[in-house]
Amino acid sequence: MSKLLAVIDGSAYSASVCEHAAWIANRAGSEVDVVHILGRRNASGESANLSGSIGLGARSSLLSELAELDAQKAKLAQQRGRAILEDAESLLKSRGVANTHSRLRHGEIVETVLELETDADLLVLGKRGEGANFDSGHLGSNLERVVRSSPKPVFVASRSFSPITRVLIAFDGGKSSLKAIEFFSQRKHYSDLICHVMMVGTDTAEHRRQVEGAVATLKNGGFEATGDILAGQPETVITDQVDNHDFNLVIMGAYGHSRIRNMIIGSTTTEMIRSCKVPVLLFR
Repeated sequence: MSKLLAVIDGSAYSASVCEHAAWIANRAGSEVDVVHILGRRNASGESANLSGSIGLGARSSLLSELAELDAQKAKLAQQRGRAILEDAESLLKSRGVANTHSRLRHGEIVETVLELETDADLLVLGKRGEGANFDSGHLGSNLERVVRSSPKPVFVASRSFSPITRVLIAFDGGKSSLKAIEFFSQRKHYSDLICHVMMVGTDTAEHRRQVEGAVATLKNGGFEATGDILAGQPETVITDQVDNHDFNLVIMGAYGHSRIRNMIIGSTTTEMIRSCKVPVLLFR
């Protein structure tokens, strides 16, 4: 049986992560592992070092009180984590996913996800984390790190769930986008979805051949698929297509360049996740 790893943190995106995981699991017949990760500070109740900030006479009693307070915070964090997982399991089961497992783990998110994803086929995460506000320009600080580190496809859930019927595949002919086409075309349980393969660039004979090949692969897999080439900046064109043609999911390759290059000229992947109001399925 295939498996999904759904990572939640108690933010407003957690319910959407579970809803999308349920949608995928019910189609694929997958089990769902849902995990909540406590950062090391919350897990350990580590006290700040105030030994140089207070007088010698009050130091012992105050440090003892601080240690007790930190221990209480760590205990509350664990209790809250278990409650978050219980709510997630309840939501998944209410959506028809019988085979669910929950895990409360301590550690850093990237290392923990890499440890747990070994037998998973897909990761599901929220676009923004608990510490983020809902400014559309803000992206969860751990999301890029997870996507860059994991060899598994990553499904980035939008803030709320909507039924998925139309899929836009952002295709550039590279290895990641070819991997996306191959992955999707082999999943017959998605074949009722309408797919549109779109390349952003110059309409050349080579680009046309690549798009036609991708469309043919999807059709051979039983999908209704079309293709097109549009000029412009990828993030602008793709966002406009999503907004104006009722696409419910974007599939694309992720982070094809180094972090240093992205710092200089920006990242299409990051901009797409920021601007798209629908889920994004990423392939590395």
